[in-house]
Amino acid sequence: MSAAAILLDGKTVAGKVRGEVAARAAELTGRLGRQPGLAVVQVGEDPASSIYVRNKRKAAAEAGIASFAYDLPAVTIDSDLFALVERLNRDERVDGILVQFPLPKRLDATRVMDAIDPSKDVDGFHAVNTGLLAQKRPALRACTPHGVIRLAAEYGIALRGLRATVVGASNIVGRPMALELLLAGATVTVCHTGTRDVEAEVARAELVVAAVGKPHFIPGDWIRPGAAVFDVGINRDANGRMVGDVEYDRAVVRAGWITPVPGGLGPMTIAMLLSNTVEAASRRLEARRG
Repeated sequence: MSAAAILLDGKTVAGKVRGEVAARAAELTGRLGRQPGLAVVQVGEDPASSIYVRNKRKAAAEAGIASFAYDLPAVTIDSDLFALVERLNRDERVDGILVQFPLPKRLDATRVMDAIDPSKDVDGFHAVNTGLLAQKRPALRACTPHGVIRLAAEYGIALRGLRATVVGASNIVGRPMALELLLAGATVTVCHTGTRDVEAEVARAELVVAAVGKPHFIPGDWIRPGAAVFDVGINRDANGRMVGDVEYDRAVVRAGWITPVPGGLGPMTIAMLLSNTVEAASRRLEARRG
């Protein structure tokens, strides 16, 4: 049995990123005459979403970013939500707009996402920003995938030429993750519901990103010895414990590097959201001056 993997400490790296963000926010405040602004919209009172939103607002304030809270009742209708998004698109105090997902099922999340001004899309989900990433012209980048890239860089994991497998093909993580890895020079496979042999694809990967949303979907024995494992999953097991998509206890003795759950990509996602907010503020300022 090999030695345990190096833990990819997302909390520590996220702290470094947030320090960088705070420095940029202070510099931008002087140039803008106001703090960079982030509007966070929540519809309903989903308990998990409420925790995420509270953490995001707190992190923004600590980084010197003005946070504007919009908490809407669960019965909010489409037209009212779109009207709010349009007001925020026009609001010069607001550099970034985040609509917390999931939305109530009767609301069309894709239409809401498309309504956000791409220059304020700090989640990096808008089709314009995904398209720019696909064309190797990244602007505002999806937070979790970009967090993977930053975390890998901090630990000296050279991505160019690596055989990488992304398990999960969602528009939020899997697809932009594949694009980020391609941009970094990796050779990328994406596993989805039509993949015939997920085990074989994972077993040959030198880097695995698990983004399925199912506890322990990837058995630890599938992991190639020495591989880098980035576990995006945040799930509850039968005992109520928070676990990832990868069977951690067995994977940690095979992998070369691995993210813990919690403490891995969760903190990085929030840090990259803040980074996107100051990036959006900077780009909007330069566009006005240009």
